Amino acid sequence: MTVFAEPSPTATALLLLGRGSDADSERGVDCPGDLPAPSDPDLVARATAAKEALGERLFILGHHYQRDEVIQFADVTGDSFKLARDAAARPGAEFIVFCGVHFMAESADILTTPEQRVILPDLAAGCSMADMAVLSQVEQAWELFEAEGIADQVVPVTYMNSSAAIKGFVGRHGGVVCTSSNAKRALTWAFEQGQKVLFLPDQHLGRNTAVLEMGFTLDDCVLYDPHKRDGGLTSDQLAGARMILWRGHCSVHGRFSLDCVNEVRERIPGVNVLVHPECRHEVVTAADYVGSTEYIIRTVEAAPAGSAWAIGTELNLVRRLANRHPDKTVSFLDRTVCYCSTMNRIDLPHLVWALEELVAGRVPNVITVDPQTAHYARVALDQMLALPAQ
Repeated sequence: MTVFAEPSPTATALLLLGRGSDADSERGVDCPGDLPAPSDPDLVARATAAKEALGERLFILGHHYQRDEVIQFADVTGDSFKLARDAAARPGAEFIVFCGVHFMAESADILTTPEQRVILPDLAAGCSMADMAVLSQVEQAWELFEAEGIADQVVPVTYMNSSAAIKGFVGRHGGVVCTSSNAKRALTWAFEQGQKVLFLPDQHLGRNTAVLEMGFTLDDCVLYDPHKRDGGLTSDQLAGARMILWRGHCSVHGRFSLDCVNEVRERIPGVNVLVHPECRHEVVTAADYVGSTEYIIRTVEAAPAGSAWAIGTELNLVRRLANRHPDKTVSFLDRTVCYCSTMNRIDLPHLVWALEELVAGRVPNVITVDPQTAHYARVALDQMLALPAQ
């Protein structure tokens, strides 16, 4: 079995365990207050009662990767950007409870009104991918580009799965935010503005989009490693590169390997392999279908009865699709199952605690982005919204 090697530990990696803090990265801290016991048989009733008591003052968002026990209480479900826009479309809701991870709640805070408060039931629900691009590291990379005389050629593009600080950096430097659905449109726009792109923080989405959708070659792409001097790149490599990829990845999608694809094809004859573009390049090229979370859901929904699907994305979603479509065979791409550990920090006890705190008149775990960062992050988000249809 191929074992996926995580990057070497960094100071921010400790934040996933709730140790320490860094103002320029995803935050992970202990959740204050006493949580209900996970074994409490009344959790569902308590969540239902609290939600009813709050009424229209409350709007609960549930990301597709959340547990079923949490999703059942969501007013809307979706991917990170869809949920942030859904929150912005409900200005009458006083409390936005975001069942997802920290960068998603930040985006919701940026897009909602100052009067609304965005709440994350567990502040330790961060994102390992977002933590792989820290503002100080990105600023250091930009200083290198300036020293090499290429900064005026580089347009920064950041994936939605990044901190508000990184989105703000991109907005200040004339760049754009993208999602897995519109990455090609964002890159097309960026190359109309400059000759090179710095793609943050997911190397795989950047590489897969550039090579498989835009006609670039792997040689057009270089990998900037923030833990190496000058990113581990020479002046000639930076000068010749079109895509400067940040060394970041999703810990769930990055675990899928070519061996997983080959094994499932042997095990399930006629299986359709459907993966997220955050997967490695060799996995994406070996798959039958590639697309965003919403694309994965639509593809399975539209598939004929009796068809077989092996899906390379987070396990909660794969299991939910399997349960919703019993007329189809839906399997996890890897035989070794893997949840997103930080997504799964939002569980029913944390949700109940947050809702009951609100009922009691206390507002817990408010996610607030400072005004300057929010302004420039909004510039980058608005540029994404202004991208031409394609």
